[in-house]
Amino acid sequence: MKKGDPTSLGTERIRLLIPQYAIPSIIAMLATSLYNVVDSIFIGQGCGPLAIAGLAICFPMMNLSAAFGAMVGVGASTVIGIRLGQKDYEGAEYAIGNVVILNVIIGTLFMLVSLIFLDEILIFFGASENTLPYARDYMIVLLWGNIITHLYHGLTNVLRATGYPQRAMGITIFSVIINILFNYIFIFVLEMGIMGAAIGTICAQSVALLAIIYHFSRPNTYLRFKRHIFKFRSKMAGEVISIGASSFFNNCCACLVVLLINNSLKQYGGDLYIGAYGIANRIVMIFAMVAMGLNQGIQPIVSFNFGARQFERFLKTFKLGVICATLITFSAFIAGELFARPIVKLFTTDEQLIEYSCHAMHIMVVVFPLVGFQMVSIAFFTAIGKAKKAIFLSLTRQLIFLIPMLLILPPFFGTDGVWMSMPISDMLSVVTVSIMIYFQIKQLRQEIALSKA
Repeated sequence: MKKGDPTSLGTERIRLLIPQYAIPSIIAMLATSLYNVVDSIFIGQGCGPLAIAGLAICFPMMNLSAAFGAMVGVGASTVIGIRLGQKDYEGAEYAIGNVVILNVIIGTLFMLVSLIFLDEILIFFGASENTLPYARDYMIVLLWGNIITHLYHGLTNVLRATGYPQRAMGITIFSVIINILFNYIFIFVLEMGIMGAAIGTICAQSVALLAIIYHFSRPNTYLRFKRHIFKFRSKMAGEVISIGASSFFNNCCACLVVLLINNSLKQYGGDLYIGAYGIANRIVMIFAMVAMGLNQGIQPIVSFNFGARQFERFLKTFKLGVICATLITFSAFIAGELFARPIVKLFTTDEQLIEYSCHAMHIMVVVFPLVGFQMVSIAFFTAIGKAKKAIFLSLTRQLIFLIPMLLILPPFFGTDGVWMSMPISDMLSVVTVSIMIYFQIKQLRQEIALSKA
């Protein structure tokens, strides 16, 4: 495989391509998730249990911001992959230019609206008078750097889709290492508290973004920045947004879900239960983000071969992706059931918070081994441009199943009802996605048979 040449996605053996693309993405996502864990550990150990709860209050806003960034990044990656498969290199370059334009516009609007109504939003998301100061200090810094965050994540997706998965991994790891270093300095040395953690994040992303901009500015880069590509194209922007809409709605639903979880835990338990969810969610997200890294790695392979009409190749990619994702999510089940206590103790020394967090994890991961299949299936529909199906499947787990469970179960089971709602909705969504993926693959096999006739 020639470095930086995405056309090899249509010729290289799938068993070789998946490691070449997925392993760098997995390592990058693992590094990011480990940073999130270290960030929480620093905040928990350096700022106290209420700071952990304040951080958990910020998750819905962070998810909402990520929703817009993912919409552009994932949508553009699919558009670029399909264009490259069709040998439309000019169209792929215009997609890169529109990634920058869309991220700047959306990032600016999100920042301004959120800053104006910040306290009201955080209170709506479950902040109390005890946790509001921590949440406010953290989010103010992140919002001022929101454009940087959007551009960094969006262009990292593009970097991966244009044939540089190893470079995307390297930049991400570099950003994480700098981030951890900055956080330690700002929290423990300069004693800036939770605000120091946010400052470290934006500083690290700024350095990483400069590295990505340098890459796309080099004349020997396969697809690169050119002056004429920075022109807003409504048709292409619409295509990017429509394909990326499944990721957008998925993250928006995650925002709504965390809002309901925080408020239910606040009502039936209190601030420490919100902190427990923050810890348990961080741990589970390590494995979820590894699976997401796998999805990011196989997405260019699926999109390219779908665009090139090489059906057997992207179906084989899907099957291998499901196997790998299932192994990842099964590992989450083992960690949550057998090793919850020693992992949770890394975050806090508060014994009550440890007990709440362990209990939450035991319930949350009960059916997690099945979630890998669901995640890869949604990514598969997105990668082949089936936006409506991907959106529907993104909504099933969180909007259609999880939210009703969060409204029905807690009044009867209290905080246990909150934890129980997650595995129940996971199980229902796996059944739904299994039915849809069966009929989609059946249809694709019929197309393969007709093409060979």
